[in-house]
Amino acid sequence: MVADVKGTLYLSEIAEMANGRFFSGDLSEDVLVKTVTTDSRVKVCSGIFVALVGERFDGHDYVEKAIENGSVCAIVERDIENASFAYILVSDTKKALGMIAKGFKDKLSPLTIAVTGSIGKTTTKEFIYSVLCEKYKTLKTEGNFNNDIGLPMTLLGLSPDEDVAVLEMGMSHFGEIEYLSKIASPNIAVITNIGRSHIENLGSREGIRDAKLEIRKGLTRDGILILNGDEPLLADINGAIYVGEVNEESDYFIDNVIEGENGCAFDLTVRGERFESLTIPAIGRHNVMNAAFAFAVGFAAGIGEFEIRRGLMNFKNTGMRQNIYKHLGRTVIEDCYNASPESVKAALKVLATYAGRRDARRVAVLGDMKELGEYSTEAHIEVGNAVIESRVDLLVTVGEHALNIAAAAANNGLKNIIAFDEPEYKRIAEAVMKNTNEGDVILFKASRAMAFEKIIAELS
Repeated sequence: MVADVKGTLYLSEIAEMANGRFFSGDLSEDVLVKTVTTDSRVKVCSGIFVALVGERFDGHDYVEKAIENGSVCAIVERDIENASFAYILVSDTKKALGMIAKGFKDKLSPLTIAVTGSIGKTTTKEFIYSVLCEKYKTLKTEGNFNNDIGLPMTLLGLSPDEDVAVLEMGMSHFGEIEYLSKIASPNIAVITNIGRSHIENLGSREGIRDAKLEIRKGLTRDGILILNGDEPLLADINGAIYVGEVNEESDYFIDNVIEGENGCAFDLTVRGERFESLTIPAIGRHNVMNAAFAFAVGFAAGIGEFEIRRGLMNFKNTGMRQNIYKHLGRTVIEDCYNASPESVKAALKVLATYAGRRDARRVAVLGDMKELGEYSTEAHIEVGNAVIESRVDLLVTVGEHALNIAAAAANNGLKNIIAFDEPEYKRIAEAVMKNTNEGDVILFKASRAMAFEKIIAELS
């Protein structure tokens, strides 16, 4: 990873932020750092290389290569005898990266919004970004830069001209959100929901809830916590603002949802004040909730109603998340980035709505959902039942765990099922094309590890 440093950051500052010992080597003066990198192979200018240590790699083996490629200094955990180049000695390079990012962010002091949740956090982040861009110059997390390396690198890319940072926070174990939150020190924190992603590591939905609530650990003293008002596990948290569609006591209450051809409209009641006919260019009721979170963040950030409306209408999703397009006469719903029982069921509802409006055949290509542990069989069976509820015409499953989806659907009467034990991409694509026709709507949904985009690439 590489971060282009747009603000003023000198080596001496970095050493102080990282609480490290600075060895100047052959440097005769302080250096203005222009890039921070964790990849020794990338050519940089006035860069600093962070020698991270992982299970299968050790960045210390590549320090000299990083110096050859333009880094003027390295951050290391081990002393380097007779080094001609500058280095900063710290106790833990990964923690040092986080400390530097925190110091740099605190120096620029942007309004900071942090978003986490089992599903929908990336889409919610994009809605929030779209709303905040109506008034502020805004930085956002790109791609999957939402972990203990990606988030610090995102913050190091802050520009002095940027007023706001919208940061996504992912996790799979306890303590990870707390670590990220303490680096980011958010002014506003959002938890979209509590699902079952990573339940294998966290033990229960209550455990997932506790891990997500770690986001409060770094929240500023006057910070605002925005939660899902329809989730009982998040109820009655003192001082929180709630967004909901079921719970009428929510501070932001959604109703009158209309799902259209290319998006949704809804009304929002905010502590007695009503905002009617808000529109978003995204289908699926779950996206209405994501948009309502963005409305709440916009209000908290001092943005007016009409700017928020415009921001919601300007929303654009990213990557492989609910990307809908035509391919060889079929409509493809590409939603391959990740999967949990909740997100797959939401995607099936989108398939049902989209195809139903067009009187088209509904085809679901579903794969394994990972990291569900002892809940895996139950969760895949649950998805199989949802396939029936969504009136899917053809089900294609991929992977050992997804066989439970196929079995549950078959037990409920679905006959048109094709099951693959392994992700043999070309064979799966051939089967999909052979068993579908022009006009059909095809959903592709699985955990990221299943790489379903490779199936789509083979469609011909």
